Amino acid sequence: MAINLKAYQEVLSQLSPYQAKLVAVSKTKPVSDVEAFYAAGQRIFGENYVQELTEKQAVLPADIEWHFIGHLQSNKVKYIAPFVHTIHAVDSLKLLQEINKQAAKYQRVIHCLLQVHIAAEETKFGMDEQELQQLLQTYAANPAAFSHVRIAGMMGMATNTTNETQIHKEFHQLHQLFGSVKTTYFNHETYFKELSIGMSADYPIALQEGSTMVRIGSLLFGERNYSQK
Repeated sequence: MAINLKAYQEVLSQLSPYQAKLVAVSKTKPVSDVEAFYAAGQRIFGENYVQELTEKQAVLPADIEWHFIGHLQSNKVKYIAPFVHTIHAVDSLKLLQEINKQAAKYQRVIHCLLQVHIAAEETKFGMDEQELQQLLQTYAANPAAFSHVRIAGMMGMATNTTNETQIHKEFHQLHQLFGSVKTTYFNHETYFKELSIGMSADYPIALQEGSTMVRIGSLLFGERNYSQK
């Protein structure tokens, strides 16, 4: 077991002044590691793979708040719709519509974060601003058609770089866009409040730039083994 409970407490102490939430990213890690953080008080866990998430959810405590943080294919939404709390990477109108459709089958409301592409790398997912506006306009035109999803905020991933100025800039721009979207589309909605930015390497910068939710894995769980993924 390579978990780092000391790092966990240090992260929590840094999040506290910002009242930000910690999503402990447990992808590729065994159930026993999740149980150890659960015993330490952690309740929000994030996963990237649908099959792994469904397997863990079935055997772990029912009060865990599961977040799906990876790229999600529309045809796999049905597997996590019965229990997932938040889906971070909603990067298309098609995906939002499918989440709503599947959540309706269980009379649930799933929280969704709209993923915006802010990094220099083209390999990262996310909508550009035009795609984001088109999705929001469709939603605003007929919100009743989306009664089983709750657009709770936005998500982004910064460029994988040691250039802190660039990371600050990317997070800052997303925070500004977040504010603009809230004013235009969700000004009277208390639930549009989450800005999911920041991971193990850059979460202190993300907190400075308005993050309300950080996704931290390797810092807590140790390096990952993707050999079986």
